[in-house]
Amino acid sequence: MIVRQLLWFALCLFASQVALAQSSAAAPPVALKGNDPVSYFNPGKPARGAPATYVDFDDTRYLFSSKRNRDLFASDPDKYSPQFSGLCATGISMGAKATSDPNVFKVIDGKLYVFSSASAMEMAMKDPAVLKKSHESWAKEHRK
Repeated sequence: MIVRQLLWFALCLFASQVALAQSSAAAPPVALKGNDPVSYFNPGKPARGAPATYVDFDDTRYLFSSKRNRDLFASDPDKYSPQFSGLCATGISMGAKATSDPNVFKVIDGKLYVFSSASAMEMAMKDPAVLKKSHESWAKEHRK
């Protein structure tokens, strides 16, 4: 009897672990290391998003600090989502898909750019051709 109960318990535990792994695997990666993309525009600095307040867009999960920000994003995700899927804008200009630091950013012409480091951002700010090349490289790679 005890063996049967132990087997039943083990089976239930295994089934719950499988279900948990499947639900975790189904969730897309979180953008901006969990920062609210709308906060970069207003108030102009990153704010932590809440895991319960999110929108999935372009195979990425965006977290929000408020329902208002979530609704703003949902109404126009292209306006608020970072350029180049949140990869380092300077890296893209060099053909590299470098991870960005979401605390190193610049909003330029209403678009959010994130960079891997302060020096990468400085390089792009000193030479406007860097972002131009990034856009060209990105467009070339993502033609349909």
